[in-house]
Amino acid sequence: MDDLMTTPVETSAPRSREVLKRVSRAAGWTSIAIGALILGFVVQQLFVTTWFAQQNQTALTEEAEEYFATAEVSEVDYVPPPLAGNPGEDAITPGAGDSSTDEGTPLVPKKPTLLVESTPENGSAFAIIRIPTIDRLKDGWTVVEGVELRNLKNGAGHMPHTPLPGLPGNAVISGHRTTYGAPFHEIDELVPGDVIEIDTALGTHTYEVRETIIVQPTELWVTEPRDGAWLTLTTCHPKFSSRQRLIVFAELVDGPNWEAIYA
Repeated sequence: MDDLMTTPVETSAPRSREVLKRVSRAAGWTSIAIGALILGFVVQQLFVTTWFAQQNQTALTEEAEEYFATAEVSEVDYVPPPLAGNPGEDAITPGAGDSSTDEGTPLVPKKPTLLVESTPENGSAFAIIRIPTIDRLKDGWTVVEGVELRNLKNGAGHMPHTPLPGLPGNAVISGHRTTYGAPFHEIDELVPGDVIEIDTALGTHTYEVRETIIVQPTELWVTEPRDGAWLTLTTCHPKFSSRQRLIVFAELVDGPNWEAIYA
């Protein structure tokens, strides 16, 4: 009887505190694990992907240079679009009119010709883009055909339904801004007059920046055809976000086809 009277009675309070400690400890370790996973993902996206993309540049540059040497290049007659403001009228070709030879035979104006190259295969490196005012691009970055994720992991990507650089219309090239080498990381620093050069199998095409704008991802008009010869660069905006798109418009000012397009 005395033993029963002297035995301490257990309460639920110590057990509750122990359970709370265990739950808190488990929550703490879980938070640490989640934080480590998030940090690892950020490091992988910002640094690991960039390291691999930079390592790939040597091989891709060699692939592009091989393409320059093997691509089929030909000449085609160029028929300029009708002059703006005169829909339905034939384009005026320089030298056309009532000119004639000394014998009175009318001169037939020579049609301008364009150099064109064979269409590159999806995923293949076919061009090199250089922007002298941007450090990471002043020595060149390869451009591959296609803008799917697997394409943009290796280089900047050319949008397939748009003309190749150096041809009439609107050549569109997209690139990452924060991952996979981030080739377009600083293109927001471009200002009107800055030069963009692109090497292809046809030669070097020189563009000058005309305008930089911010648009919504749904504004696909930026990829539509344009009179003359244009280059449009697209990337995500702001940095570390895909909420909007940063667009750079540049116009051809020199290259193998400049005279035929703008003469």
